[in-house]
Amino acid sequence: MKTAVLRQTFLEYFQQRGHEIVPSSSLVPHDDPTLLFTNAGMNQFKDVFLGREDRGYSRATSSQRCVRAGGKHNDLENVGYTARHHTFFEMLGNFSFGDYFKQEAIEYAWTFLTGADWLNLPKEKLLVTVYASDEEAYQIWNEQMGVPADRIVRIGDNKGAPYASDNFWQMGDTGPCGPCTEIFYDHGPEIPGGPPGTPEEDGDRFIEIWNVVFMQFNRTADGDMQPLPKPSVDTGMGLERIAAVLQGVHSNYEIDLFQDLLKAASDILGGVDTEEASLRVVADHIRSCAFLIADGVMPSNEGRGFVLRRIIRRAARHGNKLGAREPFFYKLTGALADLMGEAYPELVRTRPQIEKVLLQEEEQFARTLDKGLRLLEQDIADLKGSEIPGETIFTLYDTYGFPVDLTNDIARERGLSLDYAGYEKAMEAQRERARAASKFGIDYNVAAGIEGSTEFTGYEQVDGHETIRTVLVDGEAKNAQAGDEAVVVLERTPFYAESGGQVGDTGLLTWSGGRFQVTDTRKEGGNHLHIGTVIEGELFPGLEVDARIDHARRQAIALNHSATHLLHAALRNILGDHVTQKGSLVEAERLRFDFSHFEPVTPEQLKAIEAQVNDQILANEAVGIEVTDMEQAKAKGAVALFGEKYGDEVRVLSIGRDNFSVELCGGTHVARTGDIGAFRITSESGISSGVRRIEAVTGKGALAWMDETEARLRKVAGLVRGSRDSVIEKVESTLERNRQLEKELEQLKAKLASSAGSDLAGSAVDVNGLKVVASELEGADRKALMDTADQLKNKLGSAVVVLASTEDGKVTLVAGVTKDATSRVRAGDLMKKLAEAVDGKGGGRPDMAQGGGSNPAKLPDALQQVATWVNEATS
Repeated sequence: MKTAVLRQTFLEYFQQRGHEIVPSSSLVPHDDPTLLFTNAGMNQFKDVFLGREDRGYSRATSSQRCVRAGGKHNDLENVGYTARHHTFFEMLGNFSFGDYFKQEAIEYAWTFLTGADWLNLPKEKLLVTVYASDEEAYQIWNEQMGVPADRIVRIGDNKGAPYASDNFWQMGDTGPCGPCTEIFYDHGPEIPGGPPGTPEEDGDRFIEIWNVVFMQFNRTADGDMQPLPKPSVDTGMGLERIAAVLQGVHSNYEIDLFQDLLKAASDILGGVDTEEASLRVVADHIRSCAFLIADGVMPSNEGRGFVLRRIIRRAARHGNKLGAREPFFYKLTGALADLMGEAYPELVRTRPQIEKVLLQEEEQFARTLDKGLRLLEQDIADLKGSEIPGETIFTLYDTYGFPVDLTNDIARERGLSLDYAGYEKAMEAQRERARAASKFGIDYNVAAGIEGSTEFTGYEQVDGHETIRTVLVDGEAKNAQAGDEAVVVLERTPFYAESGGQVGDTGLLTWSGGRFQVTDTRKEGGNHLHIGTVIEGELFPGLEVDARIDHARRQAIALNHSATHLLHAALRNILGDHVTQKGSLVEAERLRFDFSHFEPVTPEQLKAIEAQVNDQILANEAVGIEVTDMEQAKAKGAVALFGEKYGDEVRVLSIGRDNFSVELCGGTHVARTGDIGAFRITSESGISSGVRRIEAVTGKGALAWMDETEARLRKVAGLVRGSRDSVIEKVESTLERNRQLEKELEQLKAKLASSAGSDLAGSAVDVNGLKVVASELEGADRKALMDTADQLKNKLGSAVVVLASTEDGKVTLVAGVTKDATSRVRAGDLMKKLAEAVDGKGGGRPDMAQGGGSNPAKLPDALQQVATWVNEATS
């Protein structure tokens, strides 16, 4: 059975059994700070399992795309060298949210795997495991499914702690968890390995193909197991693994999908053997890279972008090992789109962008590879001993993206070894820094501890008479007194909570004898958290308060938020459909919008973008707001904004003439486009590879920005003795005059250098057959020093020239050695000693080197030492 057919068969099987087919969620879990990437089918249903979200169905099935290449679940280093490890894989799953439980879950799995109308696997080839104390699951398998006792393995707490077991699943350190039962396929005695629970279990004979998790508990931070109100089921079966079983092959790389990718990669690389491990790396990595880029991840030096960059570079490195000398990886995008585009149309739609990102990253890596090689060559030349230090290995990896295996290959060619212990020490220090700064960690029970949900009334009103449900001080539920910083949860609220880039509302809660200043509003689960300080009085649950937001600030935010939607649409119109939102900030003073684009936006394009937005503002069209379901929203062409979370009902914003912008958004907006007043772009810049940023202002902010710009223009006009109308011509004239003066100054410096060179030639001393000059030139810049050094080398023949100058407490140094003398003394080595002598650094080529220092007082002594250093080098 082909992989694509298998995927559809699984979904149809569960659809026939009352399950809603739910599309795969993004690989970027925008609303889950605990995850780097989506790594399991249940991720998108986490809030459903926790009881925070109601999807309108109690059974679901999906084929979820997953990535495990960073964070806790990281398979990257094994990819290409084992039969089943991947950075990207698809997880087939069926889910019950308080509906069916163990009995039905086991029946569904067994019937799909062994039923004559479905996969029809031989029952004798299957083996199951259960959690040691889960008698119910054991009895269902043995008595109802007919699995012999000798093919049911009980697995206890085999990882050294209570509930730490291969058969006890946990979402994380806290959150939903429970026992699980796994189904294994026996590949036969000819394959090494033993059944699960034995010392030989890591072999390849028995392969897990399906895991059925019975979520019964919610684990708190103190380890307490609290029964869930609605026990649920979460299952997962790797599409690639079950495809290998059905296609009668042992390795996932032998299934039809990978064979096609391997063939395509082989053709691109000139007919490489498809059995090469490096080719398997390339075939695996194109899937994770392409899907990550399609889901909005861009290569960068931190977070998700760093993981993507590492995968791309690993693929490029393995292509290099296979003989690639030019960028090749991006060419695989077309083959992948052909194979998986029907199931995932976004691959076809974003193919040009994926290719451009991969090509750009490959070209950049080629440059960093060259820099890394030069650094490594220099360190090897200076090496004392036969071991490359761990710090060098780490610097090559961390700064230049230089794979450790490449460093090891080069070391092996030179008969050298690597200081792996030192490298691991440096890596661990980096991991500690990353862990300390990590954003991917939260105790779900903090939010879960606040019961109920807050009703948001802020679309219709800016104030209200509300009741306090919860007060938290220092994370504990207790009354708040004057001066306390507290978190307040209301039954209902007009305060908008920070979401989708829009900042949270501020304002006041007041009551008889009391005031609470709200400085921010955030959302956890279904609750709005009003964060602030008690100004006077006492806050406690049940207290009725008047809630009033800062209306002027809310209105300013609304102007910027609506303008952000218009900007997004204009960017796509002017720059192209590849533009997707990568982040945003909407506050009262300004808006900031990050988007995917690979080059600076030209002044002409910025002008056109700004003009389109202002044209829509002047049209003064009413903003349309419609609450509908996701399917109807998609039919309207609605665009989902980055970082937003959408339920079954979505809010569709239509802004501008002829539906200029149609997006899903839960934020607050203007009633008509004319309310925005005016729109001005204040800056455009690059923030990472392939991501640009525009900042802009609207309304009174735009007017203030224009007034300030006008004032600066008048000031510039005054400085160049012109008027507002003549300022451009005056500035151009001033710049041209400066260029002429600079040219004349360079000519004078050249004459000075020639004169100085003639004068200094007579001061040369002979050291072992070399003419040595070491002198300070007052007022000379670096270029003058280098020109003078070149002239002296030409005049003196075989020579060593060291020149210096000082200015503002800094020392500038230049050293030159004639070509015929570099075998005896190297300018770079000489410069290192000279720079160190004046508390600085320096280096360079054998014939020319530069440096600097921070201690001019030491310069005379350092220059006197030059002849001694040359004598030592040439003796």
